[in-house]
Amino acid sequence: MMAGNMKLEIFALCDAATVSGGKLNVLGAFDSVFAAQAPVVHSQCALSIRLRFSRIEEGEHRIRITVVDEDGHSIMPNLDGKLGVKFGTDEESVVANFIVNIQQLKLERFGSYSIDLAVDGRHETSLPLVFKQVAATTQ
Repeated sequence: MMAGNMKLEIFALCDAATVSGGKLNVLGAFDSVFAAQAPVVHSQCALSIRLRFSRIEEGEHRIRITVVDEDGHSIMPNLDGKLGVKFGTDEESVVANFIVNIQQLKLERFGSYSIDLAVDGRHETSLPLVFKQVAATTQ
């Protein structure tokens, strides 16, 4: 394996996620929220992240997630975490599964948002999140 080539294998916004026996379980991945009126509060969701590290990257890594609106303004506090990467004797690479549970995500207005992932201060990728207006339904 080449030196220092961390790979992002999974980055998804979903209804829920768990890690069990080293497996990352992702339920209900989505990229859109629908409502008749703004603002809306999405009561619970999660970010599922699976990163693969090569042996030279063993040690502690910093993760930062930011959620911004179309104007680049943060809509919630940054989520910062640390990840310890450890290797066994004969492993060439290891994966780190990381779940961020988000409570009460408030979307103030219709439009596009971006969920950005940085590892060790370097931007890795972004997920789009679109807040769309739908006609109110009568029950």
